[in-house]
Amino acid sequence: MSKVACIGECMVELKQAEGAEAGLYSRGYGGDTLNTAVYLARLGAGADYITALGDDRLSDEMIAGWAAEGVGTAHVVRLPAKLPGLYMIETDDKGERRFFHWRDSAAARSLMDLPETPEILDALASYDVIYLSAITLSLYSPEGRARLFAALNRARDNGARFAFDTNFRARGWPDLDVARSVFQEAFTAADIVLASTEDLLPLYPGVTNEALLARIPGAEVVLKLSEPASIVRLEGVPYPIKAKPVEAPVVDTTAAGDSFAAAYVAARLAGADPLEAARAGHRLAGVVVCHPGAIIPRAEMPSGLIPNHVHSRKASP
Repeated sequence: MSKVACIGECMVELKQAEGAEAGLYSRGYGGDTLNTAVYLARLGAGADYITALGDDRLSDEMIAGWAAEGVGTAHVVRLPAKLPGLYMIETDDKGERRFFHWRDSAAARSLMDLPETPEILDALASYDVIYLSAITLSLYSPEGRARLFAALNRARDNGARFAFDTNFRARGWPDLDVARSVFQEAFTAADIVLASTEDLLPLYPGVTNEALLARIPGAEVVLKLSEPASIVRLEGVPYPIKAKPVEAPVVDTTAAGDSFAAAYVAARLAGADPLEAARAGHRLAGVVVCHPGAIIPRAEMPSGLIPNHVHSRKASP
């Protein structure tokens, strides 16, 4: 089984309780790379989650929930007297979401500065794919990011592929010049870039899709568009991909990009070419947005998402 390391942060999630009066919320857990890890595990990839949590009951519940989904937790560091972060979701009548975060002292922010950090970073070389997002990179200090990028380069020298998701939240990047610099470093290091115009236009306003793609030097790049479509660029050649229309009502766009990334990476690991993988990503995302919250019920996972004819062979770099 192929192995994927997902690095990032999972937080306590508060969302409006279904059918409840205003002000009543249900509690769950979520985070962009954690959502991707869960969907990867459901799609048959061996996904491990790499993060730091506290020693509290909420952190215990998180780890138990990840294990129940088949996500590996061997590289989760537990920090005494620390807590996970918290976020609240508001959704409008079109399913678009707005996030409110309480996370400045969350345990995950310390991951690159711990006594356990060198061992965790050395372990990255044992994975087939290392997946993280711009939100992941926003958690760490410049020194922590430098340690992580150095480890990514060592892992790539050992045969791992680095997949970078441009998931951008302005709150995590108070200095946009720093954000642009970090993004460029990630673009240069990544083997696969999963980008979107929604993420990149706040950093590079007013530019065309072609200009956004030109900023990313990698050989395998997916640019998701504002409409249900994407552009897959392979070795400099762009290929437009149209998503099938979503027939059910869109109720919550949370984790649309996270689920796209999971289906894309899982399909590539199974042997699909990037165009097939992008179609799989669009299909899963189209199901996810029709359900509230980041993780849909397991029974609602679409069947046959990964093309059957590729299961027996591994994707080429």
